[in-house]
Amino acid sequence: MNYGAIKNYDIANGEGVRVSLFVSGCRHHCKGCFQPETWDFDYGHPYTAETQQAVLKMLEPEYIEGLTVLGGEPFEPENQAAVLSLMREVKETFPDKTIWCYTGYTWDIDLMPGGKVYTENTEPLLSLIDMLVDGEFVEAEKDPMLKFRGSRNQRLLDLSKLRAENADKVIKGDK
Repeated sequence: MNYGAIKNYDIANGEGVRVSLFVSGCRHHCKGCFQPETWDFDYGHPYTAETQQAVLKMLEPEYIEGLTVLGGEPFEPENQAAVLSLMREVKETFPDKTIWCYTGYTWDIDLMPGGKVYTENTEPLLSLIDMLVDGEFVEAEKDPMLKFRGSRNQRLLDLSKLRAENADKVIKGDK
């Protein structure tokens, strides 16, 4: 996996001050995308063990609320294993920090068993994400007043709350 950028003091992509990893590679190609350069899977820098350690180091300060992973597209099958490795280490090292993830895929369709990008890594990834922002950016539904989203069709899904309310549905992917 490659990544385009790492922001160590991001306040735009989730609650509080966060560390944000912008992965490379995206097949959505949304019109009006704010980072079309990240569509290319080869864009940016190789994501290495050293990169992962640098992200973990950035998460150490107490005032950092957590990690946000966006892109590009974290749920492209080519990216899922590396993103999963990072998220697992974040949850093990910083269990009280939250993980946000942005995806153009839809949680209840594309990320469920049989879905467009479902792999053996998808359910473990979803189990580590606290807040998922799903749905492609739709320029015709762009709304600059929305909090943590670019267009009205995108959803803020509190997966940690959904797991607490009904673990079987979230883990097994029932609707």
